[in-house]
Amino acid sequence: MSIAIILLLIIFGIGLAVVLFFVIKAVAMPKKVATLADLTKQNKNSQAIRMAKQILAKEPRNSEAHYLLARAYANDSKPELALMELKTVNNLNEFKGYCKETEFRQEIARLFQHFNFPEEALKEYLLLIKMEPYNADNYYHAGELFEIRNKGPQAAQYYKKAIDLDPRNSDAHFSLGTLLYKGKRFNDAKIILTKALKLRPDNYKAHFFLGRMHKDSQNYTSAIQSFEQAQKDADYKIKALIERGICYLAIKKYDKAITELERAIKLTDEKPDDSTLFARYYLAMCHEKKRDIDHAIEHWEWIYSRKQSFKDVAEKLSQFQELREDDRMKDFLTSSNETFLEICQKVIEVMNLSITDQNLTKLGCQLIAVEKTDGQWRNTKKLPRLINFYRITENIDQNRVREFHEEIQHIKASRGIMISSSMFTRSAQDFAESRPIELLGKDKLQVLLEKAEKIKLRK
Repeated sequence: MSIAIILLLIIFGIGLAVVLFFVIKAVAMPKKVATLADLTKQNKNSQAIRMAKQILAKEPRNSEAHYLLARAYANDSKPELALMELKTVNNLNEFKGYCKETEFRQEIARLFQHFNFPEEALKEYLLLIKMEPYNADNYYHAGELFEIRNKGPQAAQYYKKAIDLDPRNSDAHFSLGTLLYKGKRFNDAKIILTKALKLRPDNYKAHFFLGRMHKDSQNYTSAIQSFEQAQKDADYKIKALIERGICYLAIKKYDKAITELERAIKLTDEKPDDSTLFARYYLAMCHEKKRDIDHAIEHWEWIYSRKQSFKDVAEKLSQFQELREDDRMKDFLTSSNETFLEICQKVIEVMNLSITDQNLTKLGCQLIAVEKTDGQWRNTKKLPRLINFYRITENIDQNRVREFHEEIQHIKASRGIMISSSMFTRSAQDFAESRPIELLGKDKLQVLLEKAEKIKLRK
């Protein structure tokens, strides 16, 4: 056999081998990708990841393998690796077979949103809207992302479009309702949120905002019921407990308020945040209202140690600091009603007055007294004086002094005396100057209490 024929046979053999290689590769690779897809579908993630890496070692630009590898990583709770693979697919920009563009863009948009890349996620959803103009979910997610960017009007448009396409979409109704609530369009918000609940009764977070609206309108009974339902949503449980506590505080059910607020604090013990500060602040307020000042101070000090500028905590601590040094003022503020009345009676004794009537009030007590007289003036008609004691920490303003003046006129008293554990505002003092009213603030009360301590109350 000639050399030429041998060379021809060799060349033919090599060519045939090359052809066979590519034929086998063309047949085998799709089969491997199909097997990889099956493994991913069956949630056999470890096997799928190994196989995908083998395929990509031989064919690094295989978009299907990259996409399926991303799916396997996502199923295996490795979202960061999944996002890396999807970014590679996006760069390859080749969508075929198991790598369908709409599914790919939904996956990458979801992961962009998960890792807080709102701009990238929004771009993907806007592309999806062009590709699937009748898919309500894409409009809903785009609305979420516009809302994150503080673009309320655009967000509302996309939520409304989602509702137009899917009138039974409870989440879209909820998001639109909360957006309207934040924009103070309460009537519209209430209608939309109520619809969200009708569509899905377990959409408990809608109850939270309905509760807020009930609370704002001082419908505390309905608010408490709404917040009770809102607790069933894990994301709103702590906030709902705090809101229930505030509602009970508003209607003066302090023990119930304390129970709700303490529950909220227990849930935030492991990871304190602003919710803890608010819970403790209102819990301290409950203790203050119950005149349990020691416990109130404990919570104010806890808040102050974490955030000195929180609300009026620094002012509260300053107001009550002297309680630790002045037992008489502490007794005045915190004692039982019976003991408190005895303290007030002793103060009246110090002022050389005789009590003719007395009763407790929400803020302290009210007494009617006359001046003590002896000897030749014993039978002289004595004009009554109206005396109000206030055991409060808030400064007394002009409106309260004006109300007191009307009470003086009503009982035809000669004068009135307001005695408070707090101070009087400048406007309150100006109002009293030209009227038969004497204002005795905290400093003067302390002097009276010191004198009263030395008196044995006459029986």
